[in-house]
Amino acid sequence: MKLTFSAASPFARKVRIAAIELGLIGKIEFMPATVVPGTPNDDYSRIHPLKKLPVLILDNGDIIVDSYVIVEYLDELAGGGRLIPASGPMRWKVKTEHSLLQGMLDSMLLCRYETMVRPEPLRWKAWSDDHWNRAWLGMARFEQQGDLMSRPFDIGMIGLTCVLGYADFRFADCGWRKAYPKLDAFYQKMLERPSVKVSMPPLA
Repeated sequence: MKLTFSAASPFARKVRIAAIELGLIGKIEFMPATVVPGTPNDDYSRIHPLKKLPVLILDNGDIIVDSYVIVEYLDELAGGGRLIPASGPMRWKVKTEHSLLQGMLDSMLLCRYETMVRPEPLRWKAWSDDHWNRAWLGMARFEQQGDLMSRPFDIGMIGLTCVLGYADFRFADCGWRKAYPKLDAFYQKMLERPSVKVSMPPLA
């Protein structure tokens, strides 16, 4: 299998963490890819017409897109039910959590594009403020969740780790640690896991 990725992508990081936790990292060849808004990449568009990271390319040439779907595939490959509960109420809780976290990352990425990539005269502050508020309120929701460090490691916890890591990476002065001390404690605990340490985004 091959995985297109960027070390800066929180979505690719999610898959890397999952692959390590599932014992499948040695079966994946990593293919660095550059995807920049407003910059064509015809070679990558032939792999994924939406030009998103990551993509898992199977040995037969088939592709699997979307970080959650890739993790679901890897989880099944490893026997199933390890990172995504196989059935019952917890399955729907974890899947719902992940959907919220995926949306938070989407909003944070849009903020990044709006404030750092779009030319300054064209920036829409109210729009980026709205997207940041979505991510911030999402953090507030998870701050109130009591079972984050008491349950088995799962895709929801991986997703939250990637959200907080991306906040550190791209929005270092946002103050999330002070505002959400329980999330800070959660993230510090997650940093003890080798899969989280090795997948940290670059410092610059």
